[in-house]
Amino acid sequence: MKHFWLTAFLGGTIAALVAGAVLHLAGHPEAGDACWMAGTVVAVPPAAWWVISALRARQLGVDAIAVLALVGTLAVQQYAAGAVIAVMLATGRALEDYAMRRAGRDLTALYERAPRSAHRYGDGGPHVVPVGEVRRGDLLLVPPGELVPVDGVVERATAVLDESALTGESLPVEYGEGQSVRSGVVNAGHAFDLRATGTVEESTYTGVVRLARETEAGTAPVVRLADRFAAWFLPATLLIAGLAWALSGEPVRAVAVLVVATPCPLLLAAPAAIASGMSRTARHGVVVKGGAALETLGRARTLVLDKTGTLTEGRPEVVDAVAAGEYTSADVLGLAAAVDQMSSHVLAAAIVRAARRRGVELPAAREVRERAGVGTTGVVDGRKVSVGKAPPGLSTPWMAAARARAALDSAMTVWVCVDDDVAGVILLRDAVRADAARTLRRLRTAGIERVVMLTGDRAEVAESVAGILGIDRVLAERSPAEKVVGVREEAERAVTVMVGDGINDAPALAAAQVGVAMGARGSAASAQAADVVLTADRLDRLADAMDVARRTRRIAVQSAGVGIGMSLVAMVVAALGWLPPVAGAFLQEGIDVAVIVNALRALRPVQGTRLRVDEATGELLQRFDQEHAGLRPVLDLLRETADALDRPDPDSLALLQRAYRLLTEEVLPHEQEEDTRLYPALSRLLGDPEATVTMSRAHAEIIRLTNRLGAHLRLAHDHGPIPEQLDDLRACLYGLHAVLTLHFAQEEEAYFSLTGGEPA
Repeated sequence: MKHFWLTAFLGGTIAALVAGAVLHLAGHPEAGDACWMAGTVVAVPPAAWWVISALRARQLGVDAIAVLALVGTLAVQQYAAGAVIAVMLATGRALEDYAMRRAGRDLTALYERAPRSAHRYGDGGPHVVPVGEVRRGDLLLVPPGELVPVDGVVERATAVLDESALTGESLPVEYGEGQSVRSGVVNAGHAFDLRATGTVEESTYTGVVRLARETEAGTAPVVRLADRFAAWFLPATLLIAGLAWALSGEPVRAVAVLVVATPCPLLLAAPAAIASGMSRTARHGVVVKGGAALETLGRARTLVLDKTGTLTEGRPEVVDAVAAGEYTSADVLGLAAAVDQMSSHVLAAAIVRAARRRGVELPAAREVRERAGVGTTGVVDGRKVSVGKAPPGLSTPWMAAARARAALDSAMTVWVCVDDDVAGVILLRDAVRADAARTLRRLRTAGIERVVMLTGDRAEVAESVAGILGIDRVLAERSPAEKVVGVREEAERAVTVMVGDGINDAPALAAAQVGVAMGARGSAASAQAADVVLTADRLDRLADAMDVARRTRRIAVQSAGVGIGMSLVAMVVAALGWLPPVAGAFLQEGIDVAVIVNALRALRPVQGTRLRVDEATGELLQRFDQEHAGLRPVLDLLRETADALDRPDPDSLALLQRAYRLLTEEVLPHEQEEDTRLYPALSRLLGDPEATVTMSRAHAEIIRLTNRLGAHLRLAHDHGPIPEQLDDLRACLYGLHAVLTLHFAQEEEAYFSLTGGEPA
């Protein structure tokens, strides 16, 4: 309705101005003046209403000058000037409405996700009832894939729950009988029974919804850029107009001052620049819901980020398959993936995905059964294979060491057993995004002074991610309510941006001055609660948006400042009687055109903090990035071979020979081609021939250790390496594993993350 009214207002004022001009040219000046007067009169009530609304909010904006100018032109019968002012006023408001129209924070997805029904036991079985009818003590059935309707305790079976919507934890969490679970989480396993401990009004999820509504209602609106200028421009205008009238005794001079002071550069330039900036961000895959959000983003100094799905990929990935006894890591991964192929569990999907990516052949599995909270079993090549939790009562020194390693790596363990004996363990972890570190560096360059991680995940996991990314402060194990408190604490210190992707982040996004949602894979609730939505699943789009926001705000301030400066000069000229109101109106029109043209520069591409990659270099980066994925199994083989040296035999010799062959036939050619093709291109791109020296030094170390491994193979006997070689062989293999792992990570973060950045 408001948009329709503003469109009509703009159309009416333009029509009055054009009609008056046509009638004057046709020799009907009285009728033309009547049209101009009508256009002026039409503009007075809305302008006066905007001033009254501002006063109610204890603000006095630049609209007050426009009202005085409109009334003044009517009083001294300068109708043409009044009509021009009316058009400029309507145009400014229409532009601002266009830039702000999408700024409403609609949290309907959060509300719509709330449980509507529950399966309550009664009359011999479960029956679907409205969730509002559930009472404390009721016994409920929670089917697979459905939301837990109310808070309760597990009555029977094991509950495997996806709690990412509330806590941000990407891995499913198991709850045994008698343990408490919260509403709003998803049953990721088999059906289980739940004893309600409260009604829907008392449930955790309802509290999240209520908190989001209260937070949204309590968030203060951002003051318009134009109104901030008015703090000094309005008094200056009134002073000059008053002096002109008092010293000359001619009220027309005061009206002329008001006409040229009409703040069209403020009313037009800032909205035009911000609307252009919003168009620019859209080309980067960033939707900004309002001009106020873009303007505030350009002033941000503190960045608060969720962990899961924002700084990390948001899904578990296999980081290692550790073999025990006579098995290899490929055996362990292959057996696990064979029985997990039929499972829909998120960990099973990660294991199958890793096996296929590493080219592991999957044997056929029969009699596959899955037990919620325990794992999957099947028969592979006549042997019983179980994947999941370790068998009860089974504990060995090797398993204790594997658990300790998992704890150090903040990884989840999936045990693989063959005929009830442990064959190995698979470690899974939510990996840090490849573009996260570079994005944070770009954001600091763009003006972010403080980076905070705010997550519901465990403290040790959060600290490990923060250490990699150089984050200033970590707030871990925070509930949605505590997240809001954390954001508000940061917002009191500086303008704060909050980035998240889960439903649990929606209240915190609404609490920040600017909420940013990872919209590509994040929840609809977080996307609708946020002011800015990243439509691509890339964190570096936030840095692109920050670059655009800062440049846009700089252009808006520059355009408004230059326009005001020109207006001040014109005001002095008008006060001296050298500029009548009509001429002043057209001069003001010229100033408007100048500042708007300058404001539209925000439409142009922005260099910002992004490093532009030419097409040829981009193709090289993508190629070598893909080769890294193919070389990952070599890293696993190096560690497996080093571990196998504890039992020197012909099998360990075969592993050594295979590792050396892969190093010389696949890894070294890859590294050597990087030195000859990729690094020279990167040196030209970075403008520094020394930029890749440290990477080339890593290549030299990889070659040295590979040659050392070859020398050991030549000294080894047919039945394996001699005992005197073992210590140095282990050091050589572990050294290769460490250097290659670090080198790959450095290249992926520093170089390969440059690809896919700039949209076509």
